[in-house]
Amino acid sequence: MKLSIIVPVYYNADTLELMYLDLKQKILDIIEYDYELIFVNDGSKDDSLSVLREIKNRDSKVKIYSLSRNFGSHAAILCGLEHMTGDCAVVKAADMQEPSELILGMVESWTRGNNVVLAVREDRQEGFFKKHFANLYYTLVRKLALPNMPETGFDIYLLDKKVVNVMCALDEKNSSLACQILWAGFKTDKVPYTRLAREIGKSRWTLTKKIRLVMDTLFSFSTVPIKAVTTIGMISFFGALIWALVELICKLAGLIEVTGWTTLFIFNLFSFGVIMLTLGILGEYLWRTFDASRNRPPFIIEDKDEK
Repeated sequence: MKLSIIVPVYYNADTLELMYLDLKQKILDIIEYDYELIFVNDGSKDDSLSVLREIKNRDSKVKIYSLSRNFGSHAAILCGLEHMTGDCAVVKAADMQEPSELILGMVESWTRGNNVVLAVREDRQEGFFKKHFANLYYTLVRKLALPNMPETGFDIYLLDKKVVNVMCALDEKNSSLACQILWAGFKTDKVPYTRLAREIGKSRWTLTKKIRLVMDTLFSFSTVPIKAVTTIGMISFFGALIWALVELICKLAGLIEVTGWTTLFIFNLFSFGVIMLTLGILGEYLWRTFDASRNRPPFIIEDKDEK
């Protein structure tokens, strides 16, 4: 058995040495099976690469992959998954906010036959804004896209080799790897933990990146945006139609005097409804084209017995 630990790195020069020593003490020096430690430097401009090279000089089982620029954590993790040689892979952040000993429990769950093991947060020792933004995001994902998303989300996870192969085969851009894992539907277990406050360095997880994550998730895994446009169009269309009929009946019955602005307003509302309804229909066709271009397989075989 061989365990691959993948760590995306982006401006983590202050924590890399401490994280490696923590992993070595709590995991690497204890386990009786083989391992590899894969660091993917995602275009860091600090001393992260120098620190990684120093670590590699002391540990031959450390591998370093440096990307040409900052492609984002999704691409960095995929790089690690594509180059892993273990029977399973654990993806871990470099900021030391997840206890390293979680990996032992995740591997133990994997040996019981679970193909995906998620480290699910029971609590977060973080600020008000970060905590509530995360909770809002995971609520939106559960309600609008993936009902199997854990309520408090996850950052660290273990994937069996066959799950890794599926993730690499998907080859999607502008997507969420965590959501792809849930979408694939492999047998999954959860390991609870408390996410620690960040004590060293500062987060590079900016508001812009958070908004981008929400957009990538909703547009890649949900039809709600398209359905919302279509619904607005239908409401406007039929609302204008009903209003026009009511105005016409009242006018014929001599109950009201129809002024010019009323007719204009009904016409504008009717036109708006037609436009939005048309955009919704076009959006449905675009969604189907987009869905066909993503290389997602029509089915995934988790296990087979052909003997």
